[in-house]
Amino acid sequence: MTLDTELFYALNSLAGHSRLLDSVIVFSAQYLPYLVVVAFIAMLARSALASREKWLLGITAFAAAFVARFGVVELIRAVYARPRPFVDLPGVHALLTDSSWSFPSGHASFFFALATVICLANRRWGSWLFAAAALISLARVAAGVHYLSDILGGAIVGAVTGYATYQLVLKLTKKSA
Repeated sequence: MTLDTELFYALNSLAGHSRLLDSVIVFSAQYLPYLVVVAFIAMLARSALASREKWLLGITAFAAAFVARFGVVELIRAVYARPRPFVDLPGVHALLTDSSWSFPSGHASFFFALATVICLANRRWGSWLFAAAALISLARVAAGVHYLSDILGGAIVGAVTGYATYQLVLKLTKKSA
């Protein structure tokens, strides 16, 4: 058994023993992402930033997240088709299912891209978003839909895409100023 499989089973072993814990895992993996997006938009709206800066930061963060998730992740999945653990392994407590490929994690790429852009602009907000991205991602492993390496791959895709997008927007806005 590989280290990736052992780590998957360790996190997935949290599922299937308690309805309460299963509910927390499902909530964190499936519904928390929506709350994080809403909370981020609310934080941005209530921030002391000028209106133009709010829009620029929000658009940059979401552009990075969408490019990471729907661009880079889908390109990788077109080349490397890795089945989900609940399809590939015996004895998985599958709290969620998904029909797409497993590597890299789309959720991790989206939320780590968002967190990276925000962290570059505001470390406190970025730290909060990195913690949320990690919680969402680990819950998806516990729920049986990802290996830990899927999460790591998605986090790298997200962080690199977020950093590159932020730097590109910074360069473009300095030229136009």
